[in-house]
Amino acid sequence: MLTIDQATYDAIVAHARRDHPVEACGIVAGPEGSDRPERLVEMVNAAGSPTFYEFDSTELLALYKQMWAADEEPVVVYHSHTATEAYPSVTDIGLASEPAAHYVLVSTREHGNNDGPAEFRSYSIIDGVVTEEEVTVVPALPPIDAPSASS
Repeated sequence: MLTIDQATYDAIVAHARRDHPVEACGIVAGPEGSDRPERLVEMVNAAGSPTFYEFDSTELLALYKQMWAADEEPVVVYHSHTATEAYPSVTDIGLASEPAAHYVLVSTREHGNNDGPAEFRSYSIIDGVVTEEEVTVVPALPPIDAPSASS
């Protein structure tokens, strides 16, 4: 299950709408091993395509260096589909290289750049196997539990 705060959810949808008809893409980083999507990083679709996304390799390397230095990992890898449902394509499945990440797809096929409901779905993609997962949107992520005094 993906638990995501409302502000991050809204920002991902806004990015997808803003870039339509080109597929939008990005990563939400979080502390290693936490499954907490905390830091949204909008990326450039180097392919500039309405049917395909590709992270810019220089931008992606810089982001991974930042994440490594901050003990973060990609919690959510997202992109949009501009003309099809929010379901991973064969290409998307082939590009899924982060087994612990949630792969979020937003479809802008119905409303494009305009307001209106957006299809927002999340998947686990491990070794080519796609499993849809529940998405829970919360007002804010709960605080990280502090270690107890007895530990």
